[in-house]
Amino acid sequence: MTVRPFVSWPDKRLKTPAAPVAGITEEIRAIWDDMVETMDAMPGYGLGAPQIGVMLRLAVVDCSQERGRAVRLANPEILHASAQPREHEEASPNLPGISAVITRPRAVTVRFLNAEGAVEERDFVNLWATSVQHQIDHLNGRMYFDRLSRIKRERLLKRFAKMGKR
Repeated sequence: MTVRPFVSWPDKRLKTPAAPVAGITEEIRAIWDDMVETMDAMPGYGLGAPQIGVMLRLAVVDCSQERGRAVRLANPEILHASAQPREHEEASPNLPGISAVITRPRAVTVRFLNAEGAVEERDFVNLWATSVQHQIDHLNGRMYFDRLSRIKRERLLKRFAKMGKR
């Protein structure tokens, strides 16, 4: 397993939808292993493959206290989202040093290919739901700040640009 480097914003790969995964192979499993290792090194709660430059619909999420419980998702899609919202401060290693409070559904039901290659439907709640939705955004070529109003998004990106000029 390898800790992979992150793609830096505004790399076009972070704005490009990822390609579907045809099936779970040893190569896909190796990418997932690297993603888990990279996520744990951040430390963070999840990682989408485009964040490390792999343009496939792969994600990993681990919001457990003890870690080591990563859920590996290929081609995840949200089937149902709760009406009840949840706010959480989100950030990304692709845009280090800044964050924003994002409102998302508190719970989601997601269909995905699991590590065995079987189609699975799973309910995610609270931080798990937030992280899964955040990763699916990455797979769709979106960043968390795309969910902000235009004014808040511009302020956040200006702050990031100023940080880079120091």
